[in-house]
Amino acid sequence: MAQKIFLTLLLFTSAFIARAQHNPDDQITSDNWDIVGGVDFKIVKDTEMIPVFTDKIKKAANKPFELEGYIVPIKDGMKQSKFMLSTLPINQCFYCGKNGVPVMVLVETTEPIKFTYKTIAVKGILKLNPGNAMDNPPIALTAAKQI
Repeated sequence: MAQKIFLTLLLFTSAFIARAQHNPDDQITSDNWDIVGGVDFKIVKDTEMIPVFTDKIKKAANKPFELEGYIVPIKDGMKQSKFMLSTLPINQCFYCGKNGVPVMVLVETTEPIKFTYKTIAVKGILKLNPGNAMDNPPIALTAAKQI
């Protein structure tokens, strides 16, 4: 269990560092993904990365925020209520290292969403976690609903 959480967080935090080439037909782009993707990181030590939030994302914090993307499950199951939302589909194989890791946001929904390989759109409250990004994702959508 701890390994799965660590892998998910490692993939999440790498998302902002990795800038690899992906199939442009599958890549989701939007102004809101640009806001999320603008977050930088300050490495304090090997086990600590602190997010550096832009003014744009700080202005959007604690307000309704919409994103369209692909579900990346954290747990097994066809219905997901806590998952990562990605700019690339899971079949782009960002785990294998060829394509790098796309930008991802933690999503916590009020009702489970059926897993799909297609894009979904969600709206929730944008939350920023200024703590160690190695422990918790720095960006989340809470109380989210599929739209």
